[in-house]
Amino acid sequence: MSGDLEAIVETGSAAAVELAASELLKNGPCRNCGAPATGIFCANCGQERDTHRRSVFRLLRDLVEDVASLDSRILRTALALLFEPGELPKAFREGRTHRYMPALRLYFFVSLIFFLILSTAGIAIIQLQVAAKPTPILRDAQGNYFTPNPAYDKSDKDTWMFPKVVSVSKEVATSSNGVWSFSTNTFFLAPIGSHPSHLTAAQKAQLVRDNGDGKGYVQYDVKTVNPKDAKRAAVIRQFVRKGIYGGISRLAEDPAALNGPMTTWIPRVLFLLLPLYAILLALFYWRQRKKFYFVDHLIFSLSIHTFLFVLLIIAVGLAQIISGGWVFLVTMTALGVYILVAMKRFYEQGWFWTTTKFITISFIYAVFFLFPAMLIVFTVSFLGGSS
Repeated sequence: MSGDLEAIVETGSAAAVELAASELLKNGPCRNCGAPATGIFCANCGQERDTHRRSVFRLLRDLVEDVASLDSRILRTALALLFEPGELPKAFREGRTHRYMPALRLYFFVSLIFFLILSTAGIAIIQLQVAAKPTPILRDAQGNYFTPNPAYDKSDKDTWMFPKVVSVSKEVATSSNGVWSFSTNTFFLAPIGSHPSHLTAAQKAQLVRDNGDGKGYVQYDVKTVNPKDAKRAAVIRQFVRKGIYGGISRLAEDPAALNGPMTTWIPRVLFLLLPLYAILLALFYWRQRKKFYFVDHLIFSLSIHTFLFVLLIIAVGLAQIISGGWVFLVTMTALGVYILVAMKRFYEQGWFWTTTKFITISFIYAVFFLFPAMLIVFTVSFLGGSS
C-alpha cells in the first residue's frame, strides 16, 4: 500500500515539474532581467510579461471593453449614491471597493460637475439686487434737516453706533433727487442678469458718495455719540463706509458681483469641513472605535458631501421652475432624510440612537462649522476677496 502511495506522489511530482517546465518554455525568460517568468509579472523584478503589442482591431476591442467596464462602474456608483444611502462607505469598510468609484475621486468629480453647470448655464449662486426707496425729510425748529436712520434699532442698547436720525444738508434735503434708503432683494440659483439693478444715476451717486470720505448725502450726527466711544465709533463707521458701502456699491452695478468669489471659496471651504464632520462622527461613535476607524468616518463624510453636491445640481434645475424658498426647503429635507438613513445603514444602530446622534451632530456641524464658514465666505466675497 505504501509503495502505491509513493508511486502516486512521484508521479504527481513529475507531472508538476513537467508542467512548470512547459510553462517556462512557453513564456520564455523575463525580457527585463532574464529570470524565468511563470506568471503575469516577473517574480524577480516585477516586469509585466505582456508587451501590449496588438493589432489595431485588438486595441479597439480592448478600448470598448474598458469603456464598457468604466461605464458600468460609474452607473453602479451613481445608483448606489442616489438610492442606497450609506452603501458606498459600507462597501469601503467591507472591502468591496472594485465595483465603485473611489470616494475622493467621486467627490471631486461631482463637485466639478456642479460648478461647470453653473458656469456653462450662467447661473449665479446668489444675486443681491439693491433696491431704493425715498426717505422722509425731517426739519427741527432751528432749520436743520434730518432723516430717520434705517439702521437704528430701539431694542439695541448700543445706540451710539446707530443713532436714531442722521443729519442731511439743506442742499440735499431740498434737491429734487431727495434722500434714499437702500435694501437688498436676494435671489438664489437664478440666471445671471435675470435680476438687474434698477437704481437711477442719482441713487447710485448717493451710494458712491456715502462710500467715500464721509461727505456724502447722509451725515451721521456725531454729537449723539458718547465721547468715550467716539474713537471706536469712528473706526466702525470708516469700516462701514469703505467695506460695507463699498460692497453695496459693487452690487448696485452688478447684483451678481459676489458670484465669482463665492464660486472660488465655497469648494475650498467645504473640502476643509470634510474632516471636521468626520471628527464629529468619530466622537459620537467613540464606543465603536474598534469597528470603525477614522478613515471610515472620513469616507462617510465624503459620501454625504458628495450627495450634497448632487442635490445642489438638482436644485439648480428646480430653481428655474419654483421659488428659491421651496427649493431650499426640499433640498434640506432630502439631505436630512438621506443622512439619517445613511447613518442607520452604515453604523447599524437602532433608530432611536441613530436619530438622536443625527440631530445632535447636524446641529453642532451646522451652527458651529457650516454656517460660520459660509458667513466667512460671504463676507470675504462681499468685501471683494476672490483668491
